Amino acid sequence: MPILPIVDLMILMAWTSLLGAFVLKAIRVTTSYDPALFGLGPMELTFVAAVLLLFALTLTARTWLKERESVGLAARDRAAGTLEAYSALRAAPGAQREQGRSGGSGVDMARAETPAHQPTSALMAEMTSPAAPSSSSRT
Repeated sequence: MPILPIVDLMILMAWTSLLGAFVLKAIRVTTSYDPALFGLGPMELTFVAAVLLLFALTLTARTWLKERESVGLAARDRAAGTLEAYSALRAAPGAQREQGRSGGSGVDMARAETPAHQPTSALMAEMTSPAAPSSSSRT
C-alpha cells in the first residue's frame, strides 16, 4: 500500500486543524463569544495538528529507513556472495596448485604454460607438419 497519500492526508488534516485553531482564536480575541469546533478549542486543535504532523513525519521516516535498509541489505548480500564465491574458489581442491606461487588465476596460468622461448616460426612449423620431428625432440 502506498504511504505517500496517507502522509499527504495527515499533513492536510494538520494544516486544516491549525487553520481552525487560528480562526477560533481570532473569534475569541475579537468577540466575547467562546467558540468550540466539535467540542475542541484552539489549544486542543493545535495539539491535534502537532500530533498529526509528528505522526506523518514518523511514518515518512520509517518508510525511508525501510527503503534504505533494503538497499543496504542488497549491498551486504552482494558482498557476502562475493566472499562466499571467493572462499569456495580458494577451498577447491588443487586451487593452490593451479594458482602457482604468483597467485595468478587459472587463465593466467594457462597462458603461462605455452613456451615463450620458442620462436613463432618454430611453433608454426610444428603445427603444420605433425609427422615431421620437431627440433626440440632431436637429441
